[in-house]
Amino acid sequence: MAMAIRCFRHLPSLLYRSSFAMKRGLLQAPAGCPALPLDGCRQCVHQVLLTRQLATKKAKGKGQTQARVNISAALVEDIINLEETNEDMQAVVEALKEDFSRNLSVRTSPGVLDHIIVVTKDGKFPLNQLGQISQKSPQLLIVNMTNFPESTAAAMKAIRESGMNLNPEVDGTIIRVPIPKVTREHRESLAKLAKQSTNKSKEALRKVRSKSINQVKKFKNKVSEDTIWLLEKQIQQMADSAAAEMDKLLAAKTKELLG
Repeated sequence: MAMAIRCFRHLPSLLYRSSFAMKRGLLQAPAGCPALPLDGCRQCVHQVLLTRQLATKKAKGKGQTQARVNISAALVEDIINLEETNEDMQAVVEALKEDFSRNLSVRTSPGVLDHIIVVTKDGKFPLNQLGQISQKSPQLLIVNMTNFPESTAAAMKAIRESGMNLNPEVDGTIIRVPIPKVTREHRESLAKLAKQSTNKSKEALRKVRSKSINQVKKFKNKVSEDTIWLLEKQIQQMADSAAAEMDKLLAAKTKELLG
């Protein structure tokens, strides 16, 4: 009893500094608290902080901006790895950036063909590992398949089905790839593809969010309702932030394509 009194005697000051404590990670032990490793005391204080934060957020009226939830990852690591969740979401954003850079450009360069995957009897390989890609003119790329002549037909098929509106021509082990002139229609087509890619990425983002929320819900009988609610809110905020970044990427790419 004496130990509990000594721990909770420090709650007012801890609550006053809660916004700082939540950002900095684990709560520090009150002076004189004998708990080692502080799990019991820390968890009690954490529940009070969560409850107060939840009550504050519920009290806000509709239409008012809510403060961001920021739960210390260390305090909920047994429930979910928030850093890993954020990394998974950012990986989706980075994949969209790479897709925009590789596939949706009005500028012609040999690199636009590098990522095309060729399916051969020995497996799947990037085109640039099977053939030497060069640019003969602004409107013509050359793929030299001398090193892997048996994969020429497969490379032709991969280029034709890449979704880049290319119609390659073969001459022995040389593949000529005419590049369509950059017309207004072509630019608009690329802009539509950018929108489609963004929508697919947002769907992938929603899957990451749903997976994370389902992981949190598995602990609904083990931790407080407030903890579950706040974790779900933070995961949603991560997803919203990633989706907003995708929207900015799409806006910039659309402006680049349409001029």
